Amino acid sequence: MDKETLQKYAPVALVAIALIFQWNLFVTPEKLEIKHREILKDVSETYATKEQYSDLKSQLDIIQKKIDRMYEIIVKK
Repeated sequence: MDKETLQKYAPVALVAIALIFQWNLFVTPEKLEIKHREILKDVSETYATKEQYSDLKSQLDIIQKKIDRMYEIIVKK
């Protein structure tokens, strides 16, 4: 590549590089880590874990059994 071609396309290359940085087309690892932590926080606040779901389900099963026993006692009388 000769000097004239370099001088001809250098401003265009600089503008393209400036736009890439201005529009954040490439993500730095730091920004990616921050976004990852935000997503994890939102998910933990919104959704239940599998263990929490299993615990709640077992508690509901116990409550249902107790209600069934109460119903049987009431119906027998």
